[in-house]
Amino acid sequence: MEAERLSSDLLVRFTTAADAANRAVMAGTDETATQHVREAEQAKQAVQRDADALKPLLAGIGYTAKSGESRLLEEFNGRFAEYRELDNAILGLAVENTNLKAQRLSFGPARAEADAFRDALESVARTSPANDAWQVKALTATALAAVREIQVLQGPHIAEADDVAMTRLEERMALSEGLARSALRSLADLLPSASRPQIDAATGALGRFHDLNSQLIVLSRRNSNVHSLALSLGKKRMLTARCEESLRALQDALSKPISAGTR
Repeated sequence: MEAERLSSDLLVRFTTAADAANRAVMAGTDETATQHVREAEQAKQAVQRDADALKPLLAGIGYTAKSGESRLLEEFNGRFAEYRELDNAILGLAVENTNLKAQRLSFGPARAEADAFRDALESVARTSPANDAWQVKALTATALAAVREIQVLQGPHIAEADDVAMTRLEERMALSEGLARSALRSLADLLPSASRPQIDAATGALGRFHDLNSQLIVLSRRNSNVHSLALSLGKKRMLTARCEESLRALQDALSKPISAGTR
């Protein structure tokens, strides 16, 4: 009965560990991810303790190393060791949250600087001489559209898993930034010195936006959330099923009366 209880506990604790790890991968904040990682680690340690306690118990009640029950426990131990190694790698990626952090940069500081760039351009347009109004309007529209294009590309970059595709997105971002800077230089050449403070404000906002976008790209390139999710839905899911298969087979074997042939 104690062996049956431990085998049942093993399955429950293993399921708890797998669920906590999945919640860590899907967590929306660093704090929540860390909490679920801690829960997963505690549950995995409990699984290992139960497995270690079950081995001598099986030997004590007459199961030999060649018996089906002992072989199933050893099979689980081998699969669980492989599971733990992969799970540790996944959880390490999950707590980095680089894609989530890149998303926060995009929706927070980067958007704020893009809006500051827009506001500075609007100020430039208001202070421009009437005879240059159409040229100023065209240049400010070009500059703002280029920055908005970079913002639009940030989302696909954060979600992208392929390095080549990310490189293509970065090339488009660089091209758009070049258009924005070229438009600013044209404005500086076109407008009188009285408009210089507004142009400087726009240039400063664009520079800060560039720095934030560069940080975003580094975080997005790390792709910790994308990789952890892919591993969880792929290789880990198969390992989880194999571990559960061993534990259920062990439960079934232990629920049967011990025959003379198994001792």
